[in-house]
Amino acid sequence: MALAITDATFEEVVLKSEKPVMVDFWAAWCGPCRMVAPIIDQISEEFEGKAVIGKVDVDANQEFAAKYGVRNIPTVLTFKNGEVVNRQVGVAPKQTYADSLNAAL
Repeated sequence: MALAITDATFEEVVLKSEKPVMVDFWAAWCGPCRMVAPIIDQISEEFEGKAVIGKVDVDANQEFAAKYGVRNIPTVLTFKNGEVVNRQVGVAPKQTYADSLNAAL
């Protein structure tokens, strides 16, 4: 299960992580976000121990969504050493997300 990340925990969980981090920016009302959610959960199980997988609800947590220019959701960002190394906007096949994480490992 993906970790719930808030504006208060973002820096600690994402930017200071020793492992690559994939963050799904989403909202409850967003249809495509509901399509991506089970994929993100599968990725979190497959990469357990190797990467951190989290979700940011953009309605409740707008600071980092704004900082990283998230204009459309779902947007999935992959971070390595606190820097964005990949950006996927919209729904993509599971392999696209896995490839992004594998590249950051």
